[in-house]
Amino acid sequence: MYATERQQLIEQLIATDGRVAVVDLADRFRVTTETVRRDLAALERAGAVRRVHGGAVQRGRASTAEASVAERTSRRATAKQSIARAAVDLLGDRLDGALYLDAGTTTASIAAILANGPHPAGEVEVVTHSMGVAQILAGAPGIGLSVIGGRVRGLTAAAVGAQTVESVQRLRPDMAFIGTNGLAAGFGLSTPDPDEAAVKRAIVAAARRVVVVADADKFDAELLVSFAPLSAVNVLVTDSVPGGGLAAALEDAGVEVHVA
Repeated sequence: MYATERQQLIEQLIATDGRVAVVDLADRFRVTTETVRRDLAALERAGAVRRVHGGAVQRGRASTAEASVAERTSRRATAKQSIARAAVDLLGDRLDGALYLDAGTTTASIAAILANGPHPAGEVEVVTHSMGVAQILAGAPGIGLSVIGGRVRGLTAAAVGAQTVESVQRLRPDMAFIGTNGLAAGFGLSTPDPDEAAVKRAIVAAARRVVVVADADKFDAELLVSFAPLSAVNVLVTDSVPGGGLAAALEDAGVEVHVA
């Protein structure tokens, strides 16, 4: 296979899956990892992809670009389910206390585990501003549910606005599972929409323990609005070991990293 043909296939894989790994590509095309790295370097020079630690992701889009819930649900679904299971494992042997679930497809996977099991015994009060998460948890055994209202964004099915922020500020959940669109060394956690950022900022400030659930596609991405520094995060649950400057920044901030 010619290099140009291989690079076209790599670009198609990234467009479909959002991310590729050097080792996986080397196995797939029966070439060395150095050959794959040269392919990725060529694609990056052409502006087709962005190289990250261990592989490459789709080229960075505008800082305000945001996929819909439907689009994000099918993207890297297996990775999100693994992250969700590892996140639920952080709860220990019993479900006790209050848990906040942010809006997002990974937090929706956490909600599905809590609703359908198996999950830790006991009871927990879940608070959310996500209409999708609320729908999943409504009527689930052993789960108390409180839903925070506000203006609902159609793109994310999440309540936003001053009313939502004020309601979150009156809470003190034991743990919050937070989603993010970007996770970068200097910029911290970020998202495209200012209203979503305001709600996330309030959740981070309210929770006793902040757990970020994010797949590796979010690494090194900087979206329009930063809503929390890495130092505000207690735990990161992800599907790949962060590398480079992000890894150093997480360590400096004292963030526990759990790889699903």
